[in-house]
Formats: sequence, structure tokens, C-alpha cells
Amino acid sequence: MLAGPAALHLLLPAPPPPPHHHHHHVAYALPHCAPPPLHASLPRSRRARRRAPGHGVARACAAVAVEEAAGSGPAKFSVRIPVGDREILVETGHIGRQASASVMVTDGETILYCSVCLADTPNDPSDFFPLSVHYQERLSAAGRTSGGFFKREGKAKDHEVLVCRLIDRPLRPTMPKGFYYETQILSWVFSYDGIHSPDCLAITAAGIAVALSEIPNKQTIAGVRVGLINGQFVINPTTEQMENSDLDLMMAGTGSAILMIELARVYGLDQHYERPIGGYCDFLTEEKLLEAVEAGQVAIREICKAIDILVQKCGKKKMVDAIGLPPPELYRHVEDISGDELVKALQIKEKIPRRKALSALEDKVIAILSEQGYVSKDGSSGATENLADIVEDEDEDEVIVDGEVDEGDVHIKPVSRKPPRQLFAEVDVKLVFKEVSSKYLRRRIVEFLGTVHMAKEVLVLSINVSNIRAESEAMDGVLGNFDPLILNVDCFHEHMVVLCSRGEKHREAVSAQSLAVVTLGGYQMAQRIDNLVDTEESKSFYLQYSFPPSCVGEVGRIGAPSRREIGHGMLAERALEPILPPEEDFPYTIRVESTITESNGSSSMASVCGGCLALQDAGVPIKFPVAGIAMGLVLDTQEFGGDGSPLILSDITGAEDASGDMDLKIAGNESGITAFQMDIKVVGITLPVMEQALLQARDGRQHILNEMSKSSPPPSKALSRHAPLIHVMKVKPNKVNLIIGSGGKTIKSIIEETGVDAIDTGDDGTVKITARDLSSLEKSKTIIANLTMVPKVGEIYRNCEIKSIAPYGAFVEIAPGREGLCHISELSSGWLAKAEDAFKVGDRIDVKLIEINDKGQLRLSSRALLPDSDSESNSKQQASGSSKEKATHKDDLIKMTTRRARRKKQSEPSRGENATTKTLEENTASPAVSQGSETAK
Repeated sequence: MLAGPAALHLLLPAPPPPPHHHHHHVAYALPHCAPPPLHASLPRSRRARRRAPGHGVARACAAVAVEEAAGSGPAKFSVRIPVGDREILVETGHIGRQASASVMVTDGETILYCSVCLADTPNDPSDFFPLSVHYQERLSAAGRTSGGFFKREGKAKDHEVLVCRLIDRPLRPTMPKGFYYETQILSWVFSYDGIHSPDCLAITAAGIAVALSEIPNKQTIAGVRVGLINGQFVINPTTEQMENSDLDLMMAGTGSAILMIELARVYGLDQHYERPIGGYCDFLTEEKLLEAVEAGQVAIREICKAIDILVQKCGKKKMVDAIGLPPPELYRHVEDISGDELVKALQIKEKIPRRKALSALEDKVIAILSEQGYVSKDGSSGATENLADIVEDEDEDEVIVDGEVDEGDVHIKPVSRKPPRQLFAEVDVKLVFKEVSSKYLRRRIVEFLGTVHMAKEVLVLSINVSNIRAESEAMDGVLGNFDPLILNVDCFHEHMVVLCSRGEKHREAVSAQSLAVVTLGGYQMAQRIDNLVDTEESKSFYLQYSFPPSCVGEVGRIGAPSRREIGHGMLAERALEPILPPEEDFPYTIRVESTITESNGSSSMASVCGGCLALQDAGVPIKFPVAGIAMGLVLDTQEFGGDGSPLILSDITGAEDASGDMDLKIAGNESGITAFQMDIKVVGITLPVMEQALLQARDGRQHILNEMSKSSPPPSKALSRHAPLIHVMKVKPNKVNLIIGSGGKTIKSIIEETGVDAIDTGDDGTVKITARDLSSLEKSKTIIANLTMVPKVGEIYRNCEIKSIAPYGAFVEIAPGREGLCHISELSSGWLAKAEDAFKVGDRIDVKLIEINDKGQLRLSSRALLPDSDSESNSKQQASGSSKEKATHKDDLIKMTTRRARRKKQSEPSRGENATTKTLEENTASPAVSQGSETAK
């Protein structure tokens, strides 16, 4: 039984109620003054439009109440935070008390638990914060269990991995440098009401837990979902509201800046367009995206204010003393040692030689600073001498000048003191060397940009560590040599193979290379889904991304896909999904595989470009071609001699990504956006910077699309000969059981008999036939059409097989699976005592449908097609006037009736025949019609 929120809270440990005078309530009122607008630099018209009401966000700050239950037991703190048109309840202090921090977040009847734990001792210093996030949606939260063999939750599903990334990406930039305690965030969904989604709650819950813990994070974060319903932005819409939403945007940030944006889905945004069910259409414009981000930022700001109030009341003391940074003088020493060699290494064109040169220089710097000891060029370092020098100079209290004689009258030569040598930890040297290398690269970017920037020109810049390349022209040659190459490989038996290479001008190496393969199949190739939230049983389109270590010239692990591969694959999948045709027009299951064969840039955006070309060449009728581009950022340029304004970089390479402050991936066409993902490495960017990046990316996408149109050879846009044939037909829903048969026997027999690959039936009467050749497809179509046909009285069926014989007639199959009863009186023109006397099972006869009773049973006649049936009938009518013939005819009827009675007593209808004894007795003159067990009811 599923426990509701009230019952779930009752199960949690609670202290006994203290005396009345011990209860006290503390109310904190947030300031009602609105913060300054984020777009002070934007035109008045845009600011007015964005301040217009109807964004679904409460502009006035609501009062937040924090209740503290005092007593002998643990204190329980709770706060209600207004989010959109409702409140979420945050509780802490009463559960998971041994963790560094834990919270329970409730939205409606959806309850999520999140905990944060720190290791007892710090790890070795590293440039990567040791943070791990685990999110799990237990199916018991929705009152069900897994449909597979294993009923216990195990390996994280792809959807859970994506939510883990949504939690990790905004938290990581807020972690301070020098804090090396391993941190683990665990999040579980305890209850799900089917209305309030838990993924956006998980981001906020993790941000609250980190804020309450000892982690010395810089700022509090929160996350929201933004929907667009009837032209109005809605914060954290319900699942019912999302069915009518044109947008599904996940974002996270602090009270003053944005940290992460993920565009999950884009639906039609044209107000004159009626969106079809299950289909996608127009793209999201940059202006709409900025409006959605601003609406979400306002909601995030209010949530962060409420969290800060809770932290002031029950937050733990931050471990500021645990932050350990390298010595400040180490930065100067590394620059002195590396100096010109570092600049020369960064100017090497090829990636692998450049990486080896930097590695050799790093080893040299480490050896000097951690083993040999550093001696400054001027002979003085101002640092304490090492232990060896101290031991050596213990007895040298006095220096004897040349010419002086000691008590032993021994001449002493002057001995100069050894210059002091400094030794540093190897891990500190590695960290500083990486920071210094990044600093050198950022300085070169800023300095070079200042020499080529021209006013009134859109400068799409791509800085490369080996060759600072920037074009003053508006677009010509800016993105380097983007050269998609189409390869049709028939022997692979795939339906399309595209090698998409994106490189720089006048260089042999490429920045990203993706081998995109498209495979078309039937419904059996669809990806099954078993998630807590998703109600779809399968996906007919999916993209799988693979990043082997060989693509960067390294040796690494090969196995299950990493979280990065799952995230990049989903980004490319979302970019391509809106351009696919409706399933009614193209009933194929589409699988796209993107294998990265070379990477020095955005491989996910290369997957978008290669996947789009592969879809076209596979014959998929896409709506529009799309392309993707990765944008970078140098936020603080004043440090390197700039004017302080941010620098936006287009089509960034790997080194620019590692040394930059932002990784923004945008896919779409010149009209709008289909996929959007932003990761920030500093504490947030503002909306004006984001707007500049979006507009610059639009020009870059248009340039890439122009280059894609020049691919050689061009996409064939014809269905591959290796693709299966799929035929979709509609039957009456009540006829589907006839196709399936008892236990699936009929549909299995059709597949075995015709040789088709599969037959899929839907409850709405849709039948999909997947075959490899046209002959088997046509044969299966004929069988299914006969099974589901609607017989009409008067139709004649030739060469029909007798399936079984009963004392009262024979059952004849007029179509596969459709049988009718030909009564013994309708088998021949003469009188028969037994049907076995004239016919046997397997014989074939021609029959005519003469009646369909109320039960849908068919009555057949073979006598109606015999040539002498008419003459016999005429002779009987001419002789009907004589009394003797009438008496004889009456005697025959009495005998026939008597014989029928004897046969009824001797045998009953066989099992599976629908004609009953009562039916035969009621229809002596007009015998009943029966059919097999698989006849339509």
C-alpha cells in the first residue's frame, strides 16, 4: 500500500510534545522591495515587456515561517517556500541526523529525501572537486514495482543519470577551491503523486542540504522548471499542465546569477499553429528563451532568500579552515621556470605533440620544485631554508674572513652560505601548473582579440591554443574548415553512415569527428522505458553516443556508457527529435549511433550535425536540417589587460573549453533552437551575457548549415534498400483479437507462414507489419484482411476447406480463422443421413453466405450453388398441388424430424463449436450457424 505524505510523516521519529510554554514560533519576513532588474542595459521596450504580468511568478516576496519544536528530542525545523502558484515544504532536523545535513522536501504529495555526507579526512589535492551525486526514483513511490525479473532497484536508469547531472552541474561551481573532502549527495523519491515532478525538487533539495551542511559553499542554489502555457510562463507546472505546455525548461542558479540551463523539450510556439498530439513543430526563439530564463531566475531568487533564512536558523558552521590552497609564491615560481617554454608549447599546432610537450614541461617543473628545490634567479627567495641546509649550517656560527686565524692557527678559506632551496608538494605544483597554463591561454585570447576586434561587426571567434585564429570578416572562414563527408557503405547493412569532421583551416587535424549511423526498424527495435514519471512504454527514436578513449589518443576504460556519454547522447537526441516526421507518416523506429572517432572540440554538436545528415541520407523526411555549435566565455578580461567586458567564443576547442568560464551548447537552425545546455564554471552569468551568446550562436549555426548543404556527395534522401518494409493498416478494434488468436497462436502462425519479421497490433485497431520483402508483406496483408473482413450475405466463397464435421453439418473455413456452419440440409441437393457419407475433413467446396445471426455466426450453403438445385425446386413446386405428394412430403418431414431427434441424443456438438443443442432445436427448419473459437464476436 502506498503511504501518503501524512502517513509518511507519522512514520518518522518525532519528539514527545513539550509543554505549551516551550513552543514558540519565529516569523521572518523577506523584504518587499523588488531587486534591481537584471537588464539595466537592455532597451526600455524589452524591460517593459519582461516586467509585464502573466509570467506565472509571484513578484512580491512572501513571508516565510520557520517553526522550531523545542523539547527533549531532536529539534525539527520547517519552512514553507512559495514556488509559482503553490508552496513547497522543507523539513530538517528530525531525520538522517548522522549525516552532515538532510532534508525532506514535499510538493503536493510528492516527497523527496536528500542527504549530504563528508569524508572524515580530506583527499589528496586535485583540480576536480570530489563530489558524487546519486538520485533514485523508487517505483514504490508510485505504488508499483519493476516489470523486469529483478524487483529491486539497481543500476541507475538513464533518466536518473540525467537528473544526477542536473544536480551536479550547478553545485560544482559553488564549491571553493582547496576543499578536498569527498562529498556525497544521495537523493530518493519516497512518494510520487503523479502530479508534481520530483526532478526539479531534487535540485532544490540538494542545494538546501549543501547550504545546511559544513561545506563552505559560496552561494545557495535552487532549481525550477519553466513551462509555457497559453503564452504565460509557469513555474514548476504539474504533469497535467505540461501536457499543454509549449516548453520544458530546467534551470538552476543563485539569487544573483544563472548556473545551469537544460532545455528538455521544445514544442510548437507559433500561436497560429495547432500542435498535433505527440508531434513537435516550430523552434524556440532566442527572445522566448531569454524571457523564460528571466521568469525562472525571479523564482530562484525568492527560493534562495527563503533558504538563507533557514540556514541562519539551523545551519552548521562552515569548514572554512579546511580550505587549503597552494602557497602564493608557488605561482610565481612556476611562471619563472616555465616562462617561454610554456608559450612555445602552447603554439604547437597538432594536439598530441602539444599535449606531450606540455606534459614534459610539467614533469620538469615538478622535478625542480618538489625534488631539486627552487632557487630564485636573484639568489634570494625569502623563504625558510630546508632541513638539509639547517643541519649543514649548525656549526657555522661564525664566518672566518680570509687572513684570520683561529686558536689552532689554521688558515680557513672563506666559505659562502648556500642559497636556500624551496621544496613544494607535487600535487600543489600540478595544480598551479595547470592554472598557470590556463592563465597564459586566457591572456593570449584577450590580447589577440583586442587587436582584431572591429566596431559594427559580428565577430565569431574561435581561439586555438596552437594557432590563434580569428577573422575580422563577418563570417567568411571564421569557423574554419567544416567538412562533412558522406559515406554510403552498403556492405555494413546499416541504412546510413556519415563521417562528420569539423576542423580548422590549413590544418590536418580536426576538432571533432563523429561517425553517425542510422538504423531503421520496426516496433520491436523501440527502446522500452520503465521510469517513475514517464508513462510511455517505449521510444521510437533514440540516439546513442559513444566516446572511446582512442578519440583523444589515450588508453582508458571500455564498458557501460558513462554519465557523460548518456548526457551528451540525450542532448543530441533532443536536438534532432523536433525535426522528425510524425509516426503516422513515418512508422519506423529510428536509432542513431554517434561514435566519436576524434575529439578536440564539441563532439555532442558534431553528433547533431552528423546525425542530421545521416537521417537525410537514410530517407527520413525531416522537417528542417539543424546544426549545433558550442560557445565559450572569458568572463573577467580586465585581469589580462582587457576592458572588463566578457568575451564570447564560438565553436570552441577542447583547450578553450577547459580554460574558459562557460560551456554553452546550442542546436537548431537560423529560425530557432531545438536543444540548449549551459554549464558555468564560475559563479553564474547574467542575462545580458547570455543574450549576447545566443545571438552570436545563431550566426554560427547559420554558417554551419550552409557548409552542411555543401556535403559531398549530398544526402540521397531515399529509403535504403536494407531498410525493412513497414505497412500500417487499420481494422476495427473488436477485430484485433482475431489477429492475435488464443494465446497468440494466430499471429504466430501468420508470421511463420508468411516469413514477415513482426506484426504489431494496437488497441485502437492499428496493425503494423514489418517485412524484408514485398511478397511476404502482401501475403500477410491478405491473411489479416481476410481475418478482419466483415462478411456480407450473398457473398460466394470458392474452394473453402472443411475443417471439421459434426452430425448436423460441416464447419467450413471461408477465410483464415473464419468458419461457418454448412448444415447437413445445405450440403447437397439430395437428402443425406450423415455428412460423413459425402464429405470428409480436408475436402474443399464452394459455399454461399445465406445468413448471419444475432451472435455473428455464419450460415453457409453449398446446395445453393449446385446446378440442379433450381430444377429440383421447380419440380417440387409443380407437384405441390396433388394431395398424395403432399402427404408423402409430410411423411418425409416427420421422418427427418425423428432422425434429427435421434442424432441429437446420440451426440452433442464438439467443444469449440458455438452451435448449442438449444439453437439446433429452435432452428429445425433454419439450422443455426456456428464458427470457430477465433471468430469475431
